[in-house]
Amino acid sequence: MNKARLEAFSDGVFAIIITIMVLEIKVPHGDDWNALKPLIPVMMSYVLSFIFVGIYWVNHHHLLHTIHRVNTPILWSNINLLFWLSLVPVATDWMGDTHFASHPVAAYAILLLLCGFAFTILQLHIEKKIDKNEKLQHAFDMLKRKGIISILAYSTAIAFAFVNTTVSGCLFLFVSFMWFIPDKNIERALNEE
Repeated sequence: MNKARLEAFSDGVFAIIITIMVLEIKVPHGDDWNALKPLIPVMMSYVLSFIFVGIYWVNHHHLLHTIHRVNTPILWSNINLLFWLSLVPVATDWMGDTHFASHPVAAYAILLLLCGFAFTILQLHIEKKIDKNEKLQHAFDMLKRKGIISILAYSTAIAFAFVNTTVSGCLFLFVSFMWFIPDKNIERALNEE
């Protein structure tokens, strides 16, 4: 099966997720700068989630460039990833509205953990589909390492949400920095084909 429909559908879902998140931000009541104060945690939550969804979109796009055709396991693992990502607006809104309280931060970390697992599952199904290419295999191995580190960081963030939510936030930022620029090994391997 051609991957064009998978890419188009996924891009649409990513766009809808971001749109829903911005629609959850309420207009401030008041006409001075103080009216924006209650929106600070909401905006922080939104920016963090926007960055995460953007990082997933960029890495998803990068990952799909490694294959020309898709199969049923890839389609369903992609749906799995999109399902978990579609819950990001809910967790974002809850975390922002509660000013980063423990339970919403823990729920956010759990959701990011599930998104990380889902991305790894998609990656493993795509990896099975690629031709034998040593450089591309190396790139996938590097992605697996980043995936393991992410899963450990999110798991730690869940625990710290009940001790110090700032530590959880720092772990979220750590993972986002790690994934912000897609692995150049994929580009190098594809350019050498």
